[in-house]
Amino acid sequence: MYFGVMAAVQTSLGVELLGVVARLNRLATQRIRMPLPWAQARLLSTIEDQGAARISDLASLDHCSQPTMTMQVRRLEDAGLVTRTVDPDDARAVLIRITPRGVRALAEVRAERGAVIDPDLEQLEPQERETLAAAVRIMRRLVDEARNSPKHS
Repeated sequence: MYFGVMAAVQTSLGVELLGVVARLNRLATQRIRMPLPWAQARLLSTIEDQGAARISDLASLDHCSQPTMTMQVRRLEDAGLVTRTVDPDDARAVLIRITPRGVRALAEVRAERGAVIDPDLEQLEPQERETLAAAVRIMRRLVDEARNSPKHS
């Protein structure tokens, strides 16, 4: 019964978009040997996106416990990909920042993942690639606008 009810519900564009993006991400990740574990790459991307952030904020964003995040950050720190600095607003707290080495590692991961998808994109018709490029610009704008707007409840 549950599946019948779910099948009858019209899927929203948001659900479709997130599903396709997730599958595309998995495909790209599965096709390469990552220079660092996926969870670390994802966290490094979050740190780059957030700028300097407290471990508690990173844990909240990643929906994990603070001890789990501390362990993940320590791994990145041991690899020289992030650094800890004292929070100027609260000397008891530390801020996590991506290092130049972390920026390079993240760029390498992104380039390698993109390179495995590029041959598939080359198979598209020129008009389809143009449409996809326009969609990427629209999605980037949506992300930027969502980041700058108040949180939805």
